[in-house]
Amino acid sequence: MRIDPVTDVLLAVDVQPDFMPGGALAVPDGDAVVPVLNRLLAGPFRHAVATQDWHPPGHASFASSHPGRVPFESIEVAYGTQTLWPDHCVQGTPGAALHAGLEQSRIELILRKGLHPAVDSYSAFRENDRATSLCLDAWLRARGFRRLFLAGLASDYCVAWSAEDAVAAGFAVVVVEDACRGIGLPTGAGRTTIDQARDRLQAAGVQFVGSAAVNV
Repeated sequence: MRIDPVTDVLLAVDVQPDFMPGGALAVPDGDAVVPVLNRLLAGPFRHAVATQDWHPPGHASFASSHPGRVPFESIEVAYGTQTLWPDHCVQGTPGAALHAGLEQSRIELILRKGLHPAVDSYSAFRENDRATSLCLDAWLRARGFRRLFLAGLASDYCVAWSAEDAVAAGFAVVVVEDACRGIGLPTGAGRTTIDQARDRLQAAGVQFVGSAAVNV
């Protein structure tokens, strides 16, 4: 897949230590995305954006904020169903930083999400209330980007929601599969949230490629 260095941009989603092995919300094999991303950032992509989960202490998505609840339970909130997570990516903590090994010289924008204490934010485009914009679409259009390549963590949550919203905003969207890892919560019948996310994205017209197929 040939990259247009002017109109294509790489979106590195939540490449943060708290999502790596040993982190507060570890994604299995999550650190494996870093070398793949670095190859992409050193090679075909001239432009990149990164996101960071950046939660205030006591965020409403933390199980610890709901007495009697435990991580990975679900509750109903004003904007729908909310999965409860371990405390993670708390503002200013080492686990919330971009991974120290991530090559950042081509990252032109770092977008922080999840700052609203009462609303979670998986997508790079809007919060989970589906109404509060993070204005990434306007920034991308102002720069002339037309196609987004997504990578990072986690493929079944922040990557998937960002991809769906990018399609809804009118961008062509490609997920670089080997530059992503997912949480993979079970959903029944031998399937996981990774399977569900892939089904949704394929139905929305998102393409999936391996990093070896991405070139100039």
